[in-house]
Amino acid sequence: MNEDGQNIKKIIWRVLAMLALILMLLSMFSGCPPKSPDEVEYLIGISQANMREPWRLVLMREIQEEAKKYDNVRIVSTDATQNSDKQVSDIKRLLDYGVDLLIVSPCDAQKITPVVSDVYQSIPVVVLDRAVEGFDYSLFIGPDNTIIGKQAGEAVVELAAGEQARVLEICGDTSAQATIDRSKGFSYVIGDYPGIQSMQISVPTEARDAAEEQVLKYGQELENIDVIFAYNDYMALGAYRAVMKLGYQDIKIVGIDGFTGEDGGLELVRRGIISETITCPTGGKEAVQYAMDILKEVSGVPKQVILRSHRVTKENLDEYQARLEAQPVKADRIIQVGYAQVGTESTFRIAANNSVKAAAKDEGINLLSLDADQDQERQIAAVREFIARGVDVIVISPVVETGWDEVLQEARDAGIPVLLSDRKIMVEDDSLVMSYIGADFIEEGRRAMKWLLEETKSQKKPIKIMELQGTKGASPTTERKQGFEDALLTAPGYSIVYSRGGDFTYEGGKRIVEEYLKEHEWEIDVIFSHNDDMALGAVEALEEHDINPGVDVKIISVDGTKPALTALQEGKINCVVECNPLLGPQLMKAVGDLTSGKELPLRIITDEKIFTKENINREIKNRNY
Repeated sequence: MNEDGQNIKKIIWRVLAMLALILMLLSMFSGCPPKSPDEVEYLIGISQANMREPWRLVLMREIQEEAKKYDNVRIVSTDATQNSDKQVSDIKRLLDYGVDLLIVSPCDAQKITPVVSDVYQSIPVVVLDRAVEGFDYSLFIGPDNTIIGKQAGEAVVELAAGEQARVLEICGDTSAQATIDRSKGFSYVIGDYPGIQSMQISVPTEARDAAEEQVLKYGQELENIDVIFAYNDYMALGAYRAVMKLGYQDIKIVGIDGFTGEDGGLELVRRGIISETITCPTGGKEAVQYAMDILKEVSGVPKQVILRSHRVTKENLDEYQARLEAQPVKADRIIQVGYAQVGTESTFRIAANNSVKAAAKDEGINLLSLDADQDQERQIAAVREFIARGVDVIVISPVVETGWDEVLQEARDAGIPVLLSDRKIMVEDDSLVMSYIGADFIEEGRRAMKWLLEETKSQKKPIKIMELQGTKGASPTTERKQGFEDALLTAPGYSIVYSRGGDFTYEGGKRIVEEYLKEHEWEIDVIFSHNDDMALGAVEALEEHDINPGVDVKIISVDGTKPALTALQEGKINCVVECNPLLGPQLMKAVGDLTSGKELPLRIITDEKIFTKENINREIKNRNY
């Protein structure tokens, strides 16, 4: 069918959808108040995993409330009743209705992944709550359930006051990823306290009454329980009702969700029914906001937004609610930002630094920057200098992952928030860092290996791989290797036979190849380089030894700089996984939001592509780094 025919078909379906919704002929659908077909410019489909969980009811309410702010938007929603087959059918029906964008919260991420991937080829897809596999979607928005579990663990430790304590965990569906992640985070924290023992029961429906019934079954055994940790506030309320009936009023209760309204977690804390709630934002409001940006083709939409969670007790409840209700106010002065950058070791790094400086200038922000030249001690000294100067925000692109706890605590004590740009760190207290803005390095490594598997599926095995690692201890090195090896585990006949560090430099990549050739005959089938500069250094070394790069040995690189894309075009590199260095605009927007009182997400992951010779020609024309 030609384009005009497709448009006519889409209009017809849209009109039919509106009429069907207005007449309420399809009871399975629900959405915003009806609007005439002529008023609707964008039709957004919502595929919900279920509409029985209180969390999902709040999610739907937030989506509907936010959608009301747009006169030209209509939403159509479906309830999969926690059935993956029904959700697949629901999504197909929404597509038949001619939706312009799909928002989906999967029942089962693994089963829904191929459906989302297929839909993404024709319309934008926003995934909520449970991430599907790979990157075949427009945007993912959700919480970090491992961190939520850690926060709950910290709450239990404090309630136990470091003493011996027995904890009853009330979880939901044990096969659900959210349950698995929360349990993992919780166990990680209490594992450091041998005196705290935990036992777990499952309430698959995650409902208040079902939780009450389960706890009542414990009867006198509750006498030995000190704390109950429920995986949502509604189960926490059910547990509270049970312990009150049984006369064990001294048991303390921790819940998750932190919603407003009657019997919401915040009200339960205020009334003393539970001791603490860990907030778990739904992302409904953000989903609609980003959906509109996507539909209007606004630039800079990230790939993933990981939302922030908070511990809320009676002591900080009023302060937390005041922050929820506060309206952002732009600072009426020049913002001071301290920027501790890694150095200038690569084309990527130079582009990243230039992007930050240019964005700061555009936003009227005074940027104090220091080049650490790959030296962590210099970066730490720079952070202390920024603290002494009393800057508003500190931005770090860290040399390595560890060794930051002390100086970050100093920044927090001084009331200065810290943002991470393009590299992550490992700290005991996750709250020492406000937000991370950058790439998903694990996914980059995974995508590199998946491309290799597809490219060489008919090639004779075994396939021997040389790995050019970056700087030891740096998060891109650690996580790209992890992602690559995760995918490698599922691929018999493939193995990394030689792996060395090249510090992300051209010279380092060239040196690794030369050192290998001094000791071995060339038997490598594939080179996986953690960045472009090392890959280009390897190309030069290969050519000097009459080995044809891209032909005699396949080369996969990460970054997407113009020199690497040129080598890709020339056939000397076979695949480049993009890692976008142009983070300056998103970073300075985050600084502006932060200083105006707006809450930042925990992590903002950038959108990135995979380049091969087949799709490079258009991209290389626009590449300016």
